[in-house]
Amino acid sequence: MAATKDPRPCSIADALALVGEKYSLLVLREVCLGNGRFDQLVRNIGAPRDILATRLRRLVDAGILTKRAYSERPQRFEYKPTQAGLELEPVLMTLMAWGDRHLRDDDNRPMVIEHVCGNELVPVVTCRTCGDPVRHEDLRAHPQVPGWSVSGPTAA
Repeated sequence: MAATKDPRPCSIADALALVGEKYSLLVLREVCLGNGRFDQLVRNIGAPRDILATRLRRLVDAGILTKRAYSERPQRFEYKPTQAGLELEPVLMTLMAWGDRHLRDDDNRPMVIEHVCGNELVPVVTCRTCGDPVRHEDLRAHPQVPGWSVSGPTAA
């Protein structure tokens, strides 16, 4: 089967085009942890300064982070998450939990996140309507873009 000229329209692909670049989610992790100054980001992420500056500019332009000066001489900036950035935090927590489960031993987790209730956060995706945990076998996709089905493009 030949590849189609245009891939499936997809919000996952759109989101990854923005936050899927190397270091972007790590920038968001650090900013959500309260480490929003450039030198903190360089130290905690290990990204080259020029690449980090590019990622920060892109995240600010996309409305995921805000940038504000905290020093005039020399001019230095601090980054904070916007509402859109904060909405990505559960994605980070879920990704971290997946990494802990599949890539690390229980005794070798680099960070534990505590919920306000005092217990360790274990993120679970649930249905907003019924409250049940989301399981693969309970899901059904309904493509909304004309010309596309679950299996791919339909004949024109």
